[in-house]
Amino acid sequence: MAARSEILHCYAQLAATLSLMVTLARAKEWGRLPELEAQCASLVERLRSVSPQETLEPAQVAQARQLMQRIRADQRAVRELVEPQLSQLVATMAGLQKRSDLDRAYGLGRPSAGGVASL
Repeated sequence: MAARSEILHCYAQLAATLSLMVTLARAKEWGRLPELEAQCASLVERLRSVSPQETLEPAQVAQARQLMQRIRADQRAVRELVEPQLSQLVATMAGLQKRSDLDRAYGLGRPSAGGVASL
C-alpha cells in the first residue's frame, strides 16, 4: 500500500510544483524556474523507480488521472510562457555574437600596440 500512496504523493507534488512554475512564469519571475524544473525531474525519476506491488484502486486511478491532467495543462502553460522568452534570449545572444564578431573583424575594442596612437 505504501508504494501506491507514494505514487499519488509524487503526482501531487509534481502538480503543486508545476502550478507554482506557472504562477512564477506569469509573473515573469524566471529565476526560480530552473530549480523547480530540477525538482520536477527528480520527482519524475522517483515515480519511475516506484513500482507498486498491487494496482491502484479505482478511486486512486481517478485521482492520478486528475493530477496528470493538471500536470499536462500546467506544462503547456509554462511552455507557452517560457518559449517566447527563450526565443528573445536566443535572438539577443545572436545579436551580441554578431556585434562581437564585427568588433573583432574591424579591430574595435582592442587597445593599440603601444597603448597610444602614433601620429
